[in-house]
Amino acid sequence: MQVKFNAVVAAAALLIAGAASAQDMVVKIGHVGPTSGGIAHLGKDNEMGARMAIDELNAKGVSIGGKKVKFELLAEDDAGDPKQGTAVAQKLVDSKVMGVIGHLNSGTTIPASKIYSDAGIPQISPSATNPKFTRNGYKTTFRVVADDVHLGGTLGRYAVKELKGKSIAVIDDRTAYGQGVAEEFAKAVKASGGAIAEQQFTTDKATDFTAILTAIKAKKPDVVFYGGMDAVAGPMIRQMKQLGINAKFMGGDGICSGELPKLAAGAMADGQVVCAEAGGVEGEQKAGMDKFRADFKKKFGADVQIYAPYVYDATMVMVDAMVKAGSAEPAKYLPVLAKTSGYKGVTGTIAFDEKGDIKNGALTLFTYKGEKREQIAVVR
Repeated sequence: MQVKFNAVVAAAALLIAGAASAQDMVVKIGHVGPTSGGIAHLGKDNEMGARMAIDELNAKGVSIGGKKVKFELLAEDDAGDPKQGTAVAQKLVDSKVMGVIGHLNSGTTIPASKIYSDAGIPQISPSATNPKFTRNGYKTTFRVVADDVHLGGTLGRYAVKELKGKSIAVIDDRTAYGQGVAEEFAKAVKASGGAIAEQQFTTDKATDFTAILTAIKAKKPDVVFYGGMDAVAGPMIRQMKQLGINAKFMGGDGICSGELPKLAAGAMADGQVVCAEAGGVEGEQKAGMDKFRADFKKKFGADVQIYAPYVYDATMVMVDAMVKAGSAEPAKYLPVLAKTSGYKGVTGTIAFDEKGDIKNGALTLFTYKGEKREQIAVVR
């Protein structure tokens, strides 16, 4: 009899638990990055940053408007291709996501932003730096990193004033990101009293740079700047060494990854590469970033490449706005998201301006020694 009673109690408890979990509101958040193709290692890094945030939020338990919420991550691959980017953006809209974290590249982020804007869905990019992303007048676009004006400008001034570059060559991959950051770099070089000795172009899928590097070698460059991603920068550094071009190699956040030394296959000299990551922490805030990197490695068995902490913060900022608004409905939490100010993230303090750009965005300059990234300085 007692056994039967216990069974009834257990069954009732399961029903109650089931009813409680059935009442949990499911909130879908989309993430888009290139998890296939040449920069899949960066796309996967981003996606893991989003998964880390979602897992932490679900483990902690979050209530929005008095209802317990379960977050669901809908992860999509845009392969770094603008057409695929718009296709997956529409897929996420059709899947009724409440917000989107992504995309990684400016070239996919900018066309996708119109689709999210038309649907009224907030989008926070953790890594798109082309200024055009937030200049289209869309109320739904935000980013948690400094843009190319700041990124390219800082690197251009550094090339002239710190590296004392006299003969500076510029190469870009003709993508929205690569072209944008290279143009801003060149502007800053000229404004700082320097000169661009040679300008060449490639693509984001190229593997042979003999022709453009031979043209550059004739100008005896002391600095070569590349606007593009690490998958191309690595082999380019290797071919520079083969051709005997002994110049400093500079680039934006797209080349500033933990994978770059492997991609260069041992061709990088200590201190040869100077790159900038759009973001940066120092002092007390550095402890938070160090903890994130350690937790990330423990969870995924991999080191952070570049953007995972920014994806994590972008996800947390979006959810924070939902909680403050008391609603996960885009129309209700979007005005709260736009007013984000003083949010303490692992990447620093986050506040948005009227365009959706991060206010007072920092940059961190890095070099590589012993094939490991080494911080030079945090610049604002």
